Amino acid sequence: MSDQAKPNAAVFEWDGFQGLPRFQAIDDGDYGPAFAAAMEAHDLEIAAIAENGEAPSFDNTIVALEISGDQLSRVSALFFNRASADTNPAIQALEREIAPKLSDHYSKIGANKALFQRVDTLWQAREALGLTREALRVLERHWKGFIRSGARLGPDEQARLAAINGRLAELGAAFGQNVLADESSWAMFLDKDADLAGLPEFLIDAMAGAAAERGRKGAYAVTLSRSIIEPFLTFSARRDLREKAFAAWISRGLSDGEHDNRPVMRETLALRDEKAKLLGYDNFAAFKLDNTMAKTAENVDALLADVWSKAVVAAAHDEDALSELVKEEGANHAIAAWDWRYYAEKLKGRRFSFSESEVKPYLQLENMIAACFAVAERLFGIKAVPVENIPGYHPDVRVFEIREADGTLKALFLGDYFNRPSKRSGAWMSAFQSQHRLTLKNGAKGEIPIIYNVCNFAKPAEGKPALLSLDDAHTLFHEFGHALHGMLSDVTYPSVSGTGVSRDFVELPSQLYEHWLTVPEVLSEFAVHYQTGETMPKPLLDKILAAATFGQAFATVEFTASALVDMALHTAENPPEDPLALQAETLAKIGMPDAIVMRHAAPHFLHIFAGDGYAAGYYSYMWSEVLDADAFEAFEETGDAFNAAMAEKLKTNILAVGGAVDAEEAYTAFRGHMPSPDAMLKGRGLL
Repeated sequence: MSDQAKPNAAVFEWDGFQGLPRFQAIDDGDYGPAFAAAMEAHDLEIAAIAENGEAPSFDNTIVALEISGDQLSRVSALFFNRASADTNPAIQALEREIAPKLSDHYSKIGANKALFQRVDTLWQAREALGLTREALRVLERHWKGFIRSGARLGPDEQARLAAINGRLAELGAAFGQNVLADESSWAMFLDKDADLAGLPEFLIDAMAGAAAERGRKGAYAVTLSRSIIEPFLTFSARRDLREKAFAAWISRGLSDGEHDNRPVMRETLALRDEKAKLLGYDNFAAFKLDNTMAKTAENVDALLADVWSKAVVAAAHDEDALSELVKEEGANHAIAAWDWRYYAEKLKGRRFSFSESEVKPYLQLENMIAACFAVAERLFGIKAVPVENIPGYHPDVRVFEIREADGTLKALFLGDYFNRPSKRSGAWMSAFQSQHRLTLKNGAKGEIPIIYNVCNFAKPAEGKPALLSLDDAHTLFHEFGHALHGMLSDVTYPSVSGTGVSRDFVELPSQLYEHWLTVPEVLSEFAVHYQTGETMPKPLLDKILAAATFGQAFATVEFTASALVDMALHTAENPPEDPLALQAETLAKIGMPDAIVMRHAAPHFLHIFAGDGYAAGYYSYMWSEVLDADAFEAFEETGDAFNAAMAEKLKTNILAVGGAVDAEEAYTAFRGHMPSPDAMLKGRGLL
């Protein structure tokens, strides 16, 4: 490697505050050389393991694999954080270049016959190795990983699988970049008072901030960030503007030209189907579900069909009620998709005598962050300590130490809360570093987790507080629940740390944590009006709790439709030539109401097309909701949402063990039994 191409040591040597990367010491041009050096180093490590002259042992093979690739893990964590949370054209170009190279790198490892032989030898002799339960799980994961990577295929088939994986990596990167391009390039600027009819002050302030950020100070911008578009559709009295904004929102990924996701979807689905069949599965859903709690598409469809049948009936009743409001206004139009939120807000106000606009002034972002931390302290004994003057990867990012009750440093947490054009939509948790107790090659004995949350809340105008909707506050708690899963991990091996669990179990901690947002004592302490400083009045709090299931039919229909389409796309006997036609066919078959659209239509369905993380897996949120509803009932049954014994069981049996224990075994250890869907259906007001 030439001197000029030597990587920046700051990419690999994280010697900032408490082991943080020194983000400001890393430039965009550093990632390419760092990836090249890291993959080369990893190749040498893999060769040393595969060609080891000693007989395979757990330590010289599995532990060696667990600690290999540290440099590649570090540059990947930094780069893909940048690519999703603060991208630019140079980063996007490198993402398109590096994605297939990384895929090829890992495909070669999966096809390494000598390495697989060592792992397979250990797997066949596993009962005689005297392994701990966690070590046996780790061995099983590595063995299954090789099988699912094509270790048993012939050379030609392995070469084809590697080519498929590389192309899928390219397509996933392109899909996400196309959606971001459509989202960041569209804004509807308003500058007349009549255009703002019906909009509450908090939304006008957020739109002013968005316009100023786009160089239109004095105007107001409707953007495609959920934190702006959804409240605009909820409050705008201008039906024409709602329709225009809604049309742009549902058209993401459908723009003709270079950002059109239709060909990306078509090729992605064809390649996934070919990959699954190469590996001996009937379809891609069968491949993905083989290693989950659900196990089969039939089990997934059974849950979704049961929920759908109840939700669509409830939604029809709601639509009738909304139509009555239209008639009362003297209009004669049917409820359209851009009308639902607007009239639903009116109906909620009539039924419960309050509006979202009354609630939002009490949900200051700063207080809701404090509430997240306070709940975690009461449940798990950890304390979030803000750290001043330590730069994150963007000026908006905040850094916290997470400390045990005795002051021991448990984790680092970074919060990145505001929307910006360089950030992809949605909200997520990820890790720069996962917890484990292995000794690394540099002599370090284990690592603490470095976890971050990314959200897309509207950034307020200068001098104004950031105010959240109730949905936004749920998102904040949801992502911090994921963060807790990473930060409270207490395992030996990194591959089973934190969120290293099956896809349909990973949402349990996050969705469970949302329940504490609406525990009355939490809102009564942290929901404080940003102007008066008064806590939320009990009558308003009571109305919020009474209205908890209002709108759940709508939310359930838009989610379940998306999950059913996801399954249809990945269980088709032959990959669809026209994914949008199959989407339309699926929606017609289930009786999708005209007035509701999918939460994520295929052309902007990032969960399933920007990588395959949730492909044939979007159902996971509902599968986990069955678990989280039952899990919170465990606390309610004690009469105390902060019951210490129950919190300890949750921490010990679910949050701390990560993937070191089978998901069903872990949940049963916590709860004593597996749940039925009843608690979830009750929570949604559908039973």
